[in-house]
Amino acid sequence: MINAMPDAMSETAAMKSASAFSLLRVVRAARYSGQGFVLAWRDEAAFRQELMLVVALAPLTLWLQLPRLDTVLLLALMALVLVAELLNSGIEAVVDMAAPEFNALAGKAKDCGSAAVFVALLTLAGAWLVLAGPALWQRIAA
Repeated sequence: MINAMPDAMSETAAMKSASAFSLLRVVRAARYSGQGFVLAWRDEAAFRQELMLVVALAPLTLWLQLPRLDTVLLLALMALVLVAELLNSGIEAVVDMAAPEFNALAGKAKDCGSAAVFVALLTLAGAWLVLAGPALWQRIAA
């Protein structure tokens, strides 16, 4: 479960009062995003596994020299897996905070988040097999 950084809530009000286009707002938003990545890496084994998958597949995808659109699509689907996992982790954290005891609706929210990650992974796997599989097979067989 992801635990919030203690200073995140205190700075939220200050961030809202900053100009919509201020550099300070952008810097703070980037900092919160960085905290999210650190927390996901620290607390979520699934995020670490999926990030390692992306770290392995992204260079392989580039090495295969697929058509540009295929490469972009595969890289975007890899990012989608990470996005889905980050959102799922956030959903789980909020649900655990709001309903520490068993609750059917809490379980439904968690299951739907997990299903979203599963769909993203299946989509990536299918696209990778169709778009990159033949090129990889040719390189291996050569």
